[in-house]
Parts: sequence; structure tokens; C-alpha cells
Amino acid sequence: MTIVELIGTGCVVLGIPFFLSGTIGLLRLPDIYTRLHALTKADNVGLGFIVLGLIIQSSSWLEVIKLLLIWFLVLMASATSCHLVADAALRKKIKPWTREK
Repeated sequence: MTIVELIGTGCVVLGIPFFLSGTIGLLRLPDIYTRLHALTKADNVGLGFIVLGLIIQSSSWLEVIKLLLIWFLVLMASATSCHLVADAALRKKIKPWTREK
């Protein structure tokens, strides 16, 4: 393995814990708003690392452009869907979780 392949593989492997933490946040956090936050932030960063690792290992500029376009579209879609779900929850008067005192 070359150094480029090692760095690319390292970035891909570094992205996996972010996806895992987003999934754990989805299952463990108390309300819809914190779940949305954990899921969208962790998945976007995880995908960023994976795309970076694949870009490092890519062999053509066309692949790089496609990967960046995929990442951009996923960023826009996740932000938009997160906003729509949170807005629907607010309209249904679902209150954010607060710590019991």
C-alpha cells in the first residue's frame, strides 16, 4: 500500500465512528430535536471524511467532481429534511426536552 492509499483509507475509517455516533444519538437522545441534531451533524461529518478519503484515492478529476457533488447534495438534503421535520414537530407543539430539576 502506498502512502496515498493509507491516508485515504484512514479518512474513510475515520468517518465510520461519526456514522456510528449519529446512529447512537438517534437511538439514545431524549427528543426529536436533539436526535435530528446528532444525526445530521454526525452523518455530514462522517460523509465528509469518507468523501475526502475517496477523493485522495481517486484517479480522475471527474471522480473528484462527482464525489464533491454527492457530498454537497447530501448536505443540502439533510439540512432541508432536518428543518422540515423540526418545523413539523414545532407545528404539532412538540416541546423540546428539558432537564427535570
